[in-house]
This record gives sequence, structure tokens and C-alpha cells, in this order.
Amino acid sequence: MRSSDGKWFLTRVKRTIYGYQMIADGDRVAIGVSGGKDSAALLYIMKLFQKHSPLKVDLVAIYVDLGWPSDPAPLHKLAEGLEIELHIEKTAIAKVVFERRKEKNPCALCANLRRGALHQAAKTLGCSRVALGHHLDDAVQTMMLNVIYTGHIDTFKPVTYLDRRDLYLIRPLIQLPENALAALSRRENLPLLKNPCPVSGKTKRNEMADLLNELKVRYPDLLEKCRSALIGSPFWAN
Repeated sequence: MRSSDGKWFLTRVKRTIYGYQMIADGDRVAIGVSGGKDSAALLYIMKLFQKHSPLKVDLVAIYVDLGWPSDPAPLHKLAEGLEIELHIEKTAIAKVVFERRKEKNPCALCANLRRGALHQAAKTLGCSRVALGHHLDDAVQTMMLNVIYTGHIDTFKPVTYLDRRDLYLIRPLIQLPENALAALSRRENLPLLKNPCPVSGKTKRNEMADLLNELKVRYPDLLEKCRSALIGSPFWAN
């Protein structure tokens, strides 16, 4: 694991974790992995954090298997290389969403069921925190989705407490741009899974990603301006 040539992103993640009090000494943190670059980068970065932090933190990766035919070998390779326990939570979510319910807009239901499975697995494994791989682009895209499709300004928070589950959702990468995670994934050759979902790449979020990318070409400092605005807003208030 090469940590010396990427200290800038680790420094920003540390500031995010400490600034929002995401993790306490002795916590067992579940890391949600999907097989994509963002969650792979999260797993890699959290291992670096564990190594360089004075906090004693236990990590476990959780992959929610939706029931699509897939080979989880890349996930096992990634987790083993980082010396992190991997738990695979098998579900029938794909069958429920696409065969039983036959949802025309399946993303919302799939996301809800996937979250439920992830949270239950985290509790079963004795975790107090669930780390998600949402990055700065995700936060801005979510805000754009809310403005355009619901008429209100909102986005997800760095830390969310789920009182029914007694779990904290944390987003350590929320101040990192997506391109930094993509570069890290390529540089470290992190093993990835191909997304088998039939609607992958065809969602409203993909539309927002395309729109944001167009805006970033025109305004190169847009993401950093958005980050500064969110830090100073009630949305990210500690």
C-alpha cells in the first residue's frame, strides 16, 4: 500500500472525520462496498486512516448481494489485500424489485431495501458506524436533484444518526471530488465489479452527473466553491 504519494486526500479525509466527530476510539465501523470505484477507494482510504490515526478502529467491509449473477472474487481480493474482513449479505432484492414488484422506476425501492440490508448486517456484526462512499460530486448532484425535481434545497449530511437502528451513517469522502477517487482507483489498480443492474447509467442521478460535468468544464472551480458553500451552510452543520 503506497501512502506517501497521496497524503493530500488522506489529510482532507482526516479533517472530515475529526471535524464532524465521525468516529470515536474503539468503534467498529462497517464499510459499505458495492464493487464500484468509490466504495473501493473508501475501503482503501479507511485502511490508511486506521493505520495513521491514534484512534483504535476496527473495520469490516459489507457487500449487499442483490441476487444478480456475479462473481465476488474481486471484492475478496480487495479486502484480503487490505487485511479487512469481508461480509457478504445475500438478498433477493433484484428479484423483489424487477420480478415481483416490476417497478418502472426501481432505484428508490432498490436503494431502500439495500440500505435496510446493510444496516441490519452492520448491527449483526456489532458495528456502531456505517461508512458510505459518497463524495463531493454526489453531494452536489443530490442538491441539484432536489432543486430541479422537488423544488427545495437539500443534500445528505456528513453524519446522520438512525435512532431506530442506533447507528451512525458517516461519509468520510464527502469533501473529496469524484475524479480524485477515480485516479486513486486507477493508480492502486483496485479490483472492481461490473454493475449488473439493467438500469445502470440510465437514472436521473446520471443526468445530474452529466450536467455537473458540463458545468465543471465551464467553471473549473465549481466543486470547490460548492464545498465551501456547503461547509458554511446548515446542511453540513456539525
